[in-house]
Amino acid sequence: MLTISQLAAAAGVTVRAVRHYHHVGLLPEPERDASGYRRYSAQAAVDLIRIRTLADAGVPLARVDALLHAQPAEFGAAIADIDRDLQHKIDQLTEYRRRIAELASGERLLLPAEITAILDRMRGLGVSEQRVLLERDAWILLQATDPRAVPRRIEEKTASLDDPETVRLYLACDESFDWDPHDPRLDRLIDDLDAVEIANERTGEPSTPLISSRIAEAAPAWQRVVEALAHRAERRRTA
Repeated sequence: MLTISQLAAAAGVTVRAVRHYHHVGLLPEPERDASGYRRYSAQAAVDLIRIRTLADAGVPLARVDALLHAQPAEFGAAIADIDRDLQHKIDQLTEYRRRIAELASGERLLLPAEITAILDRMRGLGVSEQRVLLERDAWILLQATDPRAVPRRIEEKTASLDDPETVRLYLACDESFDWDPHDPRLDRLIDDLDAVEIANERTGEPSTPLISSRIAEAAPAWQRVVEALAHRAERRRTA
């Protein structure tokens, strides 16, 4: 037989909790023995562990009382229901954790997996986070304003990252972000980018600018690049 302290210790609760369960009628309070102590049986320890476990799982105490007096089949069915509820809560919390982890970039909350894969690939190729975030914002705007164009742009962007020369130019554009608009190195970059445009025009391949007008506003050097390329393309069309 167990004292109330021994019972509480066996079940992992406090003596105060045991007395509370007595008070609400969940755990019968035994009579005092000849020495004036209340002694608890092993069954009382089993019942107390059941009470504590069900209560910790969020089961209302009123339902705990019913379950303690249920037949084995009914008890088993109720436990299965409680387990399903707990699994649903676990799945919800897991999803919340995933979304919380993605808040740092925000991109996975708004963009499909194909686009976030492109952004991750750019990071892996050595493109700066500054440029990647500008690309991310451009994708978000494109998806909001012209969603029908997104699949084609995904295809074009993926193909461009498969080409080593295009990747080289991506990194060169990235490096030029902080250059002065009159830096002579921009002339070589403009020539290289224009050569790609000319090649695409000759073969009929779709043109995918490495510095789009959406992100060019972020850097004066890029604005000069975009303007120069547009001017050259216009001259070719009117020649």
